[in-house]
Amino acid sequence: MTALRAAGLSIGLLTSLLASADTTHTATHREAFAQPFAGLDEGQLERFFRGRSLFRQAWVVAPSRDEAVDGLGPLYNRVSCIACHPKNGRGQAPAQGQPMRSMLLRLSLPGHDAQGGPKPHPVYGDQLNELGVPGVPGEGRAHVYWQEHAVQLGDGETVMLRKPKVELRELAYGPMDAVLTSARVGPPVFGLGLLEAIDESTLRAMASEAKPDGVTGHVNAVWSVERQRAEAGRFGLKANQPDLRQQIAHAMLGDLGITSTLAPEQNCTPAQQTCAHAAQGGDPELNALQLGDLHFYLAHLAAPARRQQTEPAVMQGEKLFSAIGCTACHRPALVTGKHPLYPALTQQHIAPYTDLLLHDMGPGLADGREDYLANGRQWRTAALWGLGLSERITPSSGYLHDGRARTLEEAIVWHGGEAETARQRYVALGAQARQAIRAFLQSL
Repeated sequence: MTALRAAGLSIGLLTSLLASADTTHTATHREAFAQPFAGLDEGQLERFFRGRSLFRQAWVVAPSRDEAVDGLGPLYNRVSCIACHPKNGRGQAPAQGQPMRSMLLRLSLPGHDAQGGPKPHPVYGDQLNELGVPGVPGEGRAHVYWQEHAVQLGDGETVMLRKPKVELRELAYGPMDAVLTSARVGPPVFGLGLLEAIDESTLRAMASEAKPDGVTGHVNAVWSVERQRAEAGRFGLKANQPDLRQQIAHAMLGDLGITSTLAPEQNCTPAQQTCAHAAQGGDPELNALQLGDLHFYLAHLAAPARRQQTEPAVMQGEKLFSAIGCTACHRPALVTGKHPLYPALTQQHIAPYTDLLLHDMGPGLADGREDYLANGRQWRTAALWGLGLSERITPSSGYLHDGRARTLEEAIVWHGGEAETARQRYVALGAQARQAIRAFLQSL
């Protein structure tokens, strides 16, 4: 590594050279976010494709002839995982005044639950479920309205930024008093196994490092259902899940109403009696083998390799990205530890461009909603790998936690808080330098 750096190679290019060919791929077509690791044997590939089928499966209302995929609801948002993660990429924020499709609304009250997590609303729970099976009213409808304002860059160019305002309608179980809400679009799901394999000690070491420009970074401490203890959070937009299995189980329950061994109770509150008496699709509805197959699939989705690394604009943009301070949070190079289940994830050099830590992103991006140790202004650093393929694979999907940013430039200009100094440096650049940074981001 030192010798290669002495030769003048960038950190990103070095990481690309060192990254295992088994965990990355060079595909750029519409299924580029759905590629398995290279080197999986026949049995592993069979398991991968079983998991893929479950991820794409449209679940049905119980009882049905196909008991393996029934149990939808009683309350739910969508009928499949892929509906909120199209092509395994980002979900899309709705157009002005339109209902949510691949966006959801988190709910909570001020305070914490018994494990330190968000305190669910006593009637509506921790997520608005707009749909219900026959005989069970959906909880209500959320419509998004966009409020825009102009920001002028250093060279006089104007960027229009938009922020969502959510309007709740047709609430079926009464008003929501004092509720805290947070709109979220589905994030990309490739490369998650590699992020799961990063040691907690690595996360804590990054959090404790001295960083420039007032950047800090914190590890969230969240509850592990499986191990009944607090652990480092790494999944979810506020790093509120400790591992991929729990993330899958909670998404299956919250989004589809599908129970599992890690989330065995239906998503009905005491006030929702018709929900509580609806038919179930098994106990649990997602069995241990299916949960394992989903975990295997998502853990072995390869990350896209970088492209156009030697183009002058990309090389200039990479240097500027580091120089203005973006790599303080968007770390270009990490090494995984030992994964407890899957050897292929162990000791891999990866380039996710994240530190998986919580950072204060300022009032502009704040949702005002606490999530374990994350306060209302903190978000987990988003991984940037695959960013340049998003426009091709999931056009119009947008960026940031709620899809508000329609372009990469909008996403950058929205940064504040710990990223304010880096943002100011970006805004002060000329048009050509800003374009170089965006060209670099599109090479990821």
